[in-house]
Amino acid sequence: MLQTGRGEPVPELVTLHVWRIAPGRLPGALVRMARDPRRLRALPGVSFAKLLGTGTGTGFGPGDTDLTRWAALTVWDSPAAAISFDSSPVGRAWTRIAHTAVRVDLHPLTSRGEWSGRRPFGDPPGGQARGPVLALTRARLRPTRAVTFWRAVPPVAAALPAAPGLLARFGVGEAPLGWQGTVSVWRDPVDLVAFAYRHPEHRAAIIRTPAEGWYAEELFARFEVRDVVGDRTVLGWVADGDAGTAKGAE
Repeated sequence: MLQTGRGEPVPELVTLHVWRIAPGRLPGALVRMARDPRRLRALPGVSFAKLLGTGTGTGFGPGDTDLTRWAALTVWDSPAAAISFDSSPVGRAWTRIAHTAVRVDLHPLTSRGEWSGRRPFGDPPGGQARGPVLALTRARLRPTRAVTFWRAVPPVAAALPAAPGLLARFGVGEAPLGWQGTVSVWRDPVDLVAFAYRHPEHRAAIIRTPAEGWYAEELFARFEVRDVVGDRTVLGWVADGDAGTAKGAE
């Protein structure tokens, strides 16, 4: 962990593992989702971890679920600790049922809000990445506001695929309803900021958020993408990826 002097320490490494499975492996994946969250959190060097289902990224709604793709977001005390993941019982179990996979190595740049009552990415000092960045949003919806939220999602989801600089995007969630989030990867920070704050549909959603009171808990974090190892098509990669520092499939 890096101590910034501004509050909670910032992890040196956050990893996002994403696996693609065949439809026939779905029962195995569901067993893993039931058994592995506690085992993942118990790995040496893990300070925070979540196993996540994913969506296709076309709608970011309840009907967007992708049952052939699953993910693990893990915060490590040190890069050395992360090396143990592939040989751990959790890593080996997912490798057995996946036919392809990718790992994204991340370093937090900014983080606002909480996840399960915690600030897992500490208090990053900000700064700019020189290449690709990953944006993570996560929210727990208020049940009484969920319908209003889902009605507001389609215009933003429709605008996202055409956004300049977008390399990949998909939905994530701890449960099919009520716990929702997004992952998007951008060629550089300028492209991310341009969509987040200048695109009319997304900007309108940002303005509505405090007034509507959609979320009981929310988090937004931005990361420098330090490496991409494996099959990036699992992420829905839509560009050749020659910009920035992220490496190709290895």
